[in-house]
Amino acid sequence: QVQLVESGGGLVQPGGSLRLSCAASGSAFSRNVMDWYRQAPGKQREWVARFYNDGWTSYVDSVKGRFTISRDNAKNTVYLQMNNLKPEDTAVYYCNKVPPLPKWGQGTQVTVSS
Repeated sequence: QVQLVESGGGLVQPGGSLRLSCAASGSAFSRNVMDWYRQAPGKQREWVARFYNDGWTSYVDSVKGRFTISRDNAKNTVYLQMNNLKPEDTAVYYCNKVPPLPKWGQGTQVTVSS
């Protein structure tokens, strides 16, 4: 069974960058399409980015051109490089496979504030 551990969040000023990591256990990791989500205070969880097995990627419109999803199958890890961060990117960020596991990781907090 795949387990997910997110890390890399923190406090950053507007315009700054962060790289999030999602370490996944389980030998089937390389066969999973992987997603990043985020949940801002008082809002529903929102899908952010997807990495397909053929290397194709897709993003929610609000992060296109600023965020990049990638993966390293040798490390069983998926990344989210976030550049030019904005206050509205403040949220807890989660990863999950497709279809999603019922048990989500603990997430990693990203706060964008001056």
